[in-house]
Order: sequence, then structure tokens, then C-alpha cells
Amino acid sequence: MKLIFTLLVAMLLAASSFAQTSNVYFTSFPTLTPDGGTIIFSYESDLWKVPVSGGNATRLTAMQGAETRPRVSPDGQWLAFSATEGGNDDVYVMPLNGGPIRQLTYHSSSDQVESWSWDSETIYFESGQQNGGTTYTVALDGGTPRRMFGHYFNRIHSVAEAPNGDLYFNDTWESDNQATRKGYKGEFNPDIQYYNPKTKAYKRLTDYLGKDMWATIDRSGTVYFVSDEGNGQYNLYTFKEGKKTPLTHFPEAIKHPQVSADGRKVVFEKGYQLWQYDVATKQSTLVPLVLPQNLTLPKLQDFDVKSKISAFDVAPDNKKLAFVSRGALFVSDKEGKFVQQLNTRPEERVLEVKWLADSLTLLYSQTVNGYANWFTQTADGKGQEKQITTDQQGNRHLTLNDKLTQAVYLSGRNEVRLMDLKTLISTTVANEELWAFQNDVPSFSANGEYIAFTAHRDFEREIYLYHIKDKKLINLTKSGVSEGEPTWSPDGKYLYFVSDLLKPNYPFGSDKTKIYRLPLTKMDEPFRGEEFEKLFEKEDKKDDKKEEDEKGKGKKKKENKDTKKEDEKPFVTMALDTVDIMERLEQIGPDFGAQENVAVVQKDDKTYILYVSNHEEGKEALWRTTLEPFEEPKTEKVADGISSYDLVRADKSYYLLAGGVIRTLDLEGGKTKDIAVDYTFRKNLKDEFRQMYYEAWAGVEENFYSGDFHGTDWQAMRDNYAKYLPYLTDREDFRTLFNDMLGELNASHLGFYTRGDEEEVFYENATMESGLLFDPAQPYRVARIVKRSALDKEKKSVKPGDLLLEVNGETVDTTRNRDYYFTKPSRDDEMKLTFRRAGADTNYTVRLHPQSSLSGNLYDEWQDWNQRYVDEKSKNRIAYVHMKNMGMGEYEDFVKDMTRDWYNKEALILDLRYNTGGNVHDLVLQFLSQKPYLKWKYRGGAFTLQPNFGVAAKPIVMLINEQSLSDAEMTATGFKALKLGKVIGTETYRWIIFTSGKGLVDGSFFRLPSWGCYTLDGDDIEKEGVKPDIYVKQTFVQRLADEDPQLDRAIAEIMGELK
Repeated sequence: MKLIFTLLVAMLLAASSFAQTSNVYFTSFPTLTPDGGTIIFSYESDLWKVPVSGGNATRLTAMQGAETRPRVSPDGQWLAFSATEGGNDDVYVMPLNGGPIRQLTYHSSSDQVESWSWDSETIYFESGQQNGGTTYTVALDGGTPRRMFGHYFNRIHSVAEAPNGDLYFNDTWESDNQATRKGYKGEFNPDIQYYNPKTKAYKRLTDYLGKDMWATIDRSGTVYFVSDEGNGQYNLYTFKEGKKTPLTHFPEAIKHPQVSADGRKVVFEKGYQLWQYDVATKQSTLVPLVLPQNLTLPKLQDFDVKSKISAFDVAPDNKKLAFVSRGALFVSDKEGKFVQQLNTRPEERVLEVKWLADSLTLLYSQTVNGYANWFTQTADGKGQEKQITTDQQGNRHLTLNDKLTQAVYLSGRNEVRLMDLKTLISTTVANEELWAFQNDVPSFSANGEYIAFTAHRDFEREIYLYHIKDKKLINLTKSGVSEGEPTWSPDGKYLYFVSDLLKPNYPFGSDKTKIYRLPLTKMDEPFRGEEFEKLFEKEDKKDDKKEEDEKGKGKKKKENKDTKKEDEKPFVTMALDTVDIMERLEQIGPDFGAQENVAVVQKDDKTYILYVSNHEEGKEALWRTTLEPFEEPKTEKVADGISSYDLVRADKSYYLLAGGVIRTLDLEGGKTKDIAVDYTFRKNLKDEFRQMYYEAWAGVEENFYSGDFHGTDWQAMRDNYAKYLPYLTDREDFRTLFNDMLGELNASHLGFYTRGDEEEVFYENATMESGLLFDPAQPYRVARIVKRSALDKEKKSVKPGDLLLEVNGETVDTTRNRDYYFTKPSRDDEMKLTFRRAGADTNYTVRLHPQSSLSGNLYDEWQDWNQRYVDEKSKNRIAYVHMKNMGMGEYEDFVKDMTRDWYNKEALILDLRYNTGGNVHDLVLQFLSQKPYLKWKYRGGAFTLQPNFGVAAKPIVMLINEQSLSDAEMTATGFKALKLGKVIGTETYRWIIFTSGKGLVDGSFFRLPSWGCYTLDGDDIEKEGVKPDIYVKQTFVQRLADEDPQLDRAIAEIMGELK
């Protein structure tokens, strides 16, 4: 009996253990102790340890924020890691067997631990203190970090030190911030390479076009790393006799391998769990875990609707409101005093809501596995929710006609649908290129005969009218620019819209849209003479008597019938004459700024046009222009701080939603008044994360530019990653999961960004940069002042060699990390530094306005060096212009450089290397394409060419490299197609899809790369990149030595032409 009981207990314990170990996911960044006996890893934002065979895990840290990237020193005494206790990653260290945690770095950039030196005295970490990110070292005992590699664009990371002093590393985005992108093959691929700082020896060990990355090295010098060469998934590799050799063949990717110092074990992530590879047996096994789990995501949280309402409607009886906040649906009285939440699906999101004619039934949209569908429910909460549509595409922008008998909405990428509000049956009435987001709201004409909507032609919006009875579709505008927001006048005589008639909306949008009124027929303005004649018209006494009789009878009628009769709108007759219709356009409103978000209301003989405009000091506000016969238009401000709004009419009242607040609108007085709606409701993050997962997946499914999803089964990816949703423990897990799924598309311009209040930490860090660079060997002695920085000012007396003594009156300890004195909870406007000059007995003090970063200044210095080099080598005959990105500000700087530098020289080098994109390719190419076509002069003066900047008449060379991306690739493609000159360098990144994005229920955001970019021959630039005419590569070692063979070749090519 005792034996049976013992066996039963053992079985129960085993079952309990299995239950605890089988559901531990999102364990990350594993590392090993030197003997390979213990794994240290990150879980629920803390560090834990567990035997390599698995079992009970023990928590090591419990700091605020997240602790990640643990690394054990080779002597087994110390644990280094990164932690966000101060709001950003800093490097910390603690005794492995317990003891005080010490902070080693203080800069407000992200400092991410990578590895240890073999003497256990130094920690390698990546930081963006002076550029996009490169490797630094910091001593175990503290002190100021030292940057390992020179040159602004040597972006070194994933450093692992070999026992002989070789430093193995990667240096591309694809092994760093784009490591989740699977399948990338291109010039910017990561390779395993090493460099020895002492011997200067350098070697690239792999040359595969895909990804080889994340080297980790044992004490014998054996290198392990990740590659996707075998089957397209990240697997573990090593070198055997110098040959790249796979060790695993998993069908799913591994992450972040780390070998033990003794070389017995390699630990890594797979399927969000810990795995270990036994070097001797060549077998990989799951590491079973037993640890306490505090699952907080299912816990309810309080949320408030106050100032957070995203959609609303007012009942036809003007007594009730319906509104949406954080994806939940609510009903209240029109003053917002009595609020009730309606029962909707907790794991889904409500987006829009409308009242039906009975002032009882609500028609609203709600996601179903990501796609918005239509539902109904009675507003009193007594009925059951009923799903009306079951579409696998998003339904949106619902509008009801004035009689509340029909509704129009958009569905998917192409459909305009009409819904019968009695049967709730929808019919597709138009199939056009709508796009599945960024749409105008369709609308009914005043008499309900027409629907107005916009569709795209050549990327620009055009206004279409659909006649419901005749089933006739009319393209009304037919222009090469965008016309949007079609809005009918209540009298049926006009159609209002916004447009910039002078330029297309794409590729860089418009900041000068105006409001236009389009008369639907050829109409005259009212005549003053007719009004004068009315003064002498005789009144009809019979009509007067009849009116008195009617008033008497009216007393016997019910009040509600009287009210209904008074509120009935007269039938609106409409006519449409499309002949030369666009010639009848009339501009309404200000001539300055941009106007949008138009609504039109009429009362008696006054027409009120409401809109958002920034014509007053560039600040957006709600404005009103009033049109009245025989009066000049009158434009007045209604409310400040409104950038968008929704307007609703109920009975004779008007309401608007702006900035999350419902307001009443006094139409004649031109004032708004907030309706104070304050109600607390509850949701949990588990349901919310699930809903966000499916909605963001569906957003990509509907809008991704490539219909074959780059060969990925996108639905299978959804289902594969969804199986991990039940195991999320926090927002970081969710962030990791969704970005991993996006990586399966092997595409650029993807990303999921989320931040929650639960991730906030108490402490904050802000580093103040002075503009000084210090001697690495003497970290408090000035090396130089960075040009254009805070201390690069007249009368600032700091010179190289000066020794920093005090920061804001605090005496420095030169053994301490210098950043400690320049990093505080917030950034000061002013600071005071005290120095001593070498050889002098007195100190001096300077005041300065510190800056947040030196990175931009150091980038500018790289440009300055190139400019001087080209001037020197070409003897001032060649202009050099670099563009950091393709934004409007950088374009303006480009033009200024051309007017000052190119104008006085004989040729141009346009440097688009490292360019991070934007959308001004067309402006740049138009400027470069200018050719002289005539010349003119004043009598006795010199001839001058037209245009002044005939750039194409002089030699041009464009420089590109593996980091030229996005709109830089568009520009290079156009440059080649237009045959404007030679292109020198390497193939571009293959990172070009024009992109937008969408928000989610909690304010999270995901990117939508929706518009593919192709050569005239139809080649997808995202897949092919741009190839140079002359291939020249600049290596890591050449950058270290400040050698630029690409720039040298460009100079040589142009000088050859100039001879």
C-alpha cells in the first residue's frame, strides 16, 4: 500500500512538473556559465538561472523595467546584463553568486551587452552614442567606455572575442535591428568577419549572399554562428577546417546562440523556448523549465471613456448618444450623464456605430478575427448581438441616407456597397481601386438618389457618382490631381470637395489643399432686382385665413405628430449637367494654408461650410465660412486645436467629435460646448492583444503590396504564430511575436510598435552633450570640439588638451564613467563646465546650452571631409553634394548646395550612400534633369542660360552603396532611366516599398508597405535593388583607414570627362 501511494505521489509530481514546464514560452537571450552547467536567461523582464538539463529555475533580478542580454564572465564570477531601470538600456554587472548590482554605463542611448573579454576584465556592448550604433568596451571596475572602431558608418555589433584577440563581428542592419527579416539576400547581408585591433589582421569568413551572423566562441577558438543558407531558416553552424558547416537543420528559426566557455554546450532560443545543443553528441534538446508564473494579462484593468471617444452617433429622437471608446460600445443620454456599456465580444474591437430609424437599434462594425464586419444590437441592452456580414475583408465608413432607409459603405480594396436598412442585405454597386485604407467617407445626395465616393487613378483620388435607381457610375472629376472628401449641399445644388489643383498628391502629399464648390448645373446668382420687386407683392388674404384655420385645428393634434411634421425636410430635386462641369469650380474659404475635413449645413438662406484650416499662424483649428445671398462670405474661427472632427445632425441639433470629446455645436453662434462623458469600464490585455494580433495581421493581408506575399503563406503564418498567444506574459512578448511574424514576409518597411503604461519605469535618464570629444586614454582630457556643436561657438575658450575638473560645480572623479556627470533625470537648458589648461595654474569656466546628441554633428563632419577631399582632388572643379535622406528638409539643403556650389563648378558628384529614404525623388530628378534651352542678356551684358541650373548639361556621377535604401533607390532608378550620368558603388539595399500605417485599439501602430516600386521594365526594386554602372566596394578596413575608393573612382571618372 505504501509503495502504491509513493508511486501515485511520484506520478502526480511528474504531471505537475510537466504542466509547469510545457507552457513556459518567451524565454530569451540565454547564456551559459563557463562549465556549461547553468543557463541564465530572461523571462518576464527578469533574469533567471536553471541547470542546463532543466528543472527548477531561480530568479536572479527583479529591477524596474526589463533585464536582458545576460553574459557570464569567462572566470564564472560575474554576470553582465542590460537593464532599462532608467528608461533605456544601460550595462549592469553583479556577482554571479549574488551581491550588489553595479551600473556601469549611464548614457541615455541604448547600451546592449554583447560579450566579455577572455580575461574577464572588459565587457563589450553596442551603443548609439555617436552614430546609429557601434561597439564600445567598459571595464568591470567601471570607468568611461571606449569606442572600439572609428568611422561614422562602421556600425559594428555582435562582437565576440576569440582567445587570440580576434574580434568577430557583424556590421549590417540585417543582423541587428532587422534580424527578424527572414530570407533577405542582397548587398547588405551580414557575414562573419573578424578584425584584430593589435595586429590589424582582417578577414571575411563567409561570402554567402544571405545571412551569416551572431558569432559566439569557446575557449578553444571554435566559432558557432547562425546562417539561413541551408533551408532558409536560421540554424546553428560552425567552421570545420575553415569550411562553413551546419549543425542543426530545424524547419523553424533559432535565435541568439551562446556557447559555454568550455565548448561543451550551445544554448539558443527556438519556438520561444530554451534549447541546448550538446557538442559531443551533436543532439539538440528542449530545456524543460519549472518556474513560478505570474500571469497578469488576463487581469481586468480600469479604463475611462473621458476624452477617449473614437466614434459616435446621436439617435434620431435627439435623446441618446452611442459611442465607442477603446473598442467598447456605450449608450447614454445626450448629456452623457447616464452611461451603459453594451455587451460586445470582449476579444474583438468595435470601430463605428450608427443609430437606425427606430432610435433603438444600433448598427456597428466589429472585428471578427481581424476584419471589420457589421452587427446590430438594441441600445437598451435587452437584445442579442447579431452579426450581419461575414466578410474576410474590412468593412468601413458607413453613411446613412437622410431617410435612414439605406446605408453605403466601403468593403475591402475595391467594393462600394449599398445596404437596405430594412433587410440589412448589402449589394455591391461599384468595383473600383479604392485601397483598403486611407479612404474618403462615401455620402448620399440630399434626395438619396446619388452616392458620391472617391477612387484612385494613377495614385490620385477622383470623385465618382453612382445613381442608385439607374445603376449608372460617373467619373466626375477625371483629372491628374486629387479631389477628395466629396460633400453634398443639403439643397442638392452643389458638391463640395478639397483639392490642390496645381500638383498631384503623390509622392509627397499636399500642404495646400483648398475647398471647392462645384455647381451641378449652370446656375445664376440671385438678382437684387427680384428681391426689390418682392417688396411690392400683395399678400394673399385667403392664404392668411387658411393658415389661421390650420393653427386652430393643430391644437387638437398630438404633439409628437406636430413635431414630426415640422421636422420633415422638403423633397430636394436634383439636376446634373456634367458638360464642362469642372470649369464651374468656385473656391471657398481662405487663400492661405491648407483646408480639409469639410461639412456643409444650411439653415434658411444661409450656408455654413465647416472645415479644419491652418491658415492662421500654421495652427489647425475648426473654421466656418458663411455664405448668404447678397452678403460677402464671412470666415470665422469656431474652435482652436481641432485637427479633425465628425459632425452629426439630430433633429435641429448638431454635435461633433474632436480630440476624443463629443461637443454640441451652436451653428449660428459658431461655438462648441463639451459634453462631459465620464465612465469607467474594464478590459484585460490578454483579449486586447489577441484582437490587435488579428487586426494587424488582416491589415497587412489586405494592404501588402505583393499579392503573393513574397511567396509566404500569410494565413499559415497567422495560424502558426497565433498558437503562442496564450503564452504571452507581457507586452514585450507580444511585440516580439508580431515582429517575428512580420519577418516571415522578407520585406522592408514593416514593423509593429506598441507601448503601454504598464511598461513605464520610475527613473529616467537624459544625457547632455557638450560638443566635446575626449581622449580615449584620458577620458577627462579634451581631444577636440565637434564642429557645429554646443561648444563650437565664438568666445568659447576650450581647447584640445584641457582637463575637465567640474560639471555644474561638482568635482569629477576621473576613475568614474564620465557620462555619469552629464546624465540626469532631465536635460538642463544650461550647464557650466570648469577646465584647467595644460601648463597653466588657473582654472576657467564656460557656460553652454547642451544638446541631446552628437550623432548629427558627427555625420556632418563626415560630409565636410568628403567635400574637402573632392575640392582638393578636383582642384575645385567638381561639386560634391550628399543627401542623408529624401525628406523635404534635405531636398531644400540639396538645392541650396547646388545653387552655391555646383553653380560655380563644372560637374557634380551626388552622394546617396547611407541615404535612409523619404519621398522627394521626383523633385530631385526634375532638378537634375534641367537642360539649357535658350540664353538671354541685357544690352551690353553677358549671356545667361535658361534655366539657371541646367544640371544635365554638365557631368554627373551618383554614388550609391548597400545602405542606399527606400527613396534613394527610387532616385537611383530614375537617374539611370533618364541617363543623367554614371552610377558608382555597390548594389543598393533592396529596401523600397512606399509605406503608411494604421493605429490599433490602444494606440499601437503597425506599418503597411502597400505600394510597390518598379522599373519601367517591371522589375520589383524591393527584390532587385539598383545595380551600379561601375562596381566599387568600400570595406570595413577601408573605412577604418578613412579610405574611400568609391569617391576616388567618382572623381577619376569625372576628371576624365572634363579633360
